[in-house]
This record gives sequence, C-alpha cells and structure tokens, in this order.
Amino acid sequence: MPAWEARPRVFADREDGGRRLADALRGRRWAEPLVLGLARGGVPVAAVVARRLGAELDVVVARKIGAPGRREYGVGAITPDGPAIYDEAALRALNLTAARMARAEGREQAEARRRRERYRAGREPPGVSGRDVLLVDDGLATGVTATAALREVRAARPRTLVFAAPVAAPGAAARVRLEADDVVCVAEPRGFRAVGQWYADFRQLGDDDVLGLLTR
Repeated sequence: MPAWEARPRVFADREDGGRRLADALRGRRWAEPLVLGLARGGVPVAAVVARRLGAELDVVVARKIGAPGRREYGVGAITPDGPAIYDEAALRALNLTAARMARAEGREQAEARRRRERYRAGREPPGVSGRDVLLVDDGLATGVTATAALREVRAARPRTLVFAAPVAAPGAAARVRLEADDVVCVAEPRGFRAVGQWYADFRQLGDDDVLGLLTR
C-alpha cells in the first residue's frame, strides 16, 4: 500500500466536511449570503454550510474535460454557457491543443446543460448581484473546474465571491486565489493526491441526491 493511502482520513464524509468548513466560515459578516454547491459532490457540503450560516442554497454546474482515453484526468472544464477553460500546462504535457478537445468539450457542455435543467426543475436561479456568494465544493484537486465555475458566477456581479472546500491541494488553492476574493479551506495537506483520499466515506452521488438536498 502506498504511504499516502495509509494516512488517516481527515473527514468522515461530506457532511462532516461541511460542518468543519462552516466552523471556519463563522464569525464573518455576510451580506445576503448565497451558498452555491458545485455539483455534484459539493452540494452536500454546501447544504451544511448554508444551514449553519442561515444562507440561501443553490447549485452551480461545471464539467471537467478529460484527456483522450483518460477522462478522469481533467485538462479543462466548461459550464453550461461556456466558454471552456484549459490547463495549458496539462495540454502541453500531453501534446494536446484546445482544438483537439472540441468533441469532448461539446459532450461535457451538453451534460452540464442537462444537469442544470434537471436541478433547476423549473425554478428561477437566485439573484447574485450585490450579494456575498460562497462557491463550495467537496475538495480542490487541480482548480480548473472551480475556475470555470467562479468565472461564471463572477459574471453575475456578486458583492464578494469566496471559494470554500474542506480540503485542497496547496498549489490548486493558490491558483484559485487568483479568481476568488478569498479561498477558505480546512486543510491543505502536503500529501494530497486526490480529494477522495481525505474522506472515509466518499461515495458517488447521483442527480436524485442533489435534488433531494436542494428541495429539503
């Protein structure tokens, strides 16, 4: 077993991560706070944060664009309304270009639109302008998906825009700080390899899980 796999988990599950993250966010003054969970895994974390801060909860969708033959290795990300953004270093390392990723880009944007429609269920999106907005995910690995989501939210002119997650890779947190007004993470461990490594329970979520949290 690799050494990093033998390390103790930091969080029991996403709800535990949400409680710990909410504790880190308390004590601040928020103007009409809106908590946006990055679907899917960020929504259960965001639900706990919203409840503890007395904030409105909603969802944001951004999809990772995976490398050819390695869809779990994200080289870019896209939101329902785009445009796509790419990790230029990752593209160079794999001898790829954004043009070569056009088919994957279209597929992921279509899926992002499908999910947004499903999660909205006919509801109007909440107002963002002039509010303090917290974009919440269950963890931050490369920062490319968070960056795409942050740029989409920023376009709606929030008063402030904060990214928050229970755990983050130190380098990714530094990159996301270029996009958000603040970044709040409970842990930025040096041995970071993957988000799920830091949770005892990191089960995959489905659309019904997200809908249940949003309508609860």
